[in-house]
Amino acid sequence: MFAAGPQETKGGPALLTEKAMKILNIVTLVLLVVGGLNWGLVGLFGFDLVAGLFGAGSGLARLVYVLVGLSAVWQAIQLLRAISRE
Repeated sequence: MFAAGPQETKGGPALLTEKAMKILNIVTLVLLVVGGLNWGLVGLFGFDLVAGLFGAGSGLARLVYVLVGLSAVWQAIQLLRAISRE
């Protein structure tokens, strides 16, 4: 799958090692869980936990929303790669 160190590919050395990929996948999955739970709270109770913690429309709340969105894009790419390998 991924080498323990930088791996040579047609485009040059791989950008992320296996360990870095694992950490990135864990972080993005945690962010997706946070986002999913937040949307569940919004749907069930009309309560936005992120806005409650960081302030509605605050820079930090917006950053969390952007990171959750980027995490979804990253995981969608990983899913498509896994499907295409089969």
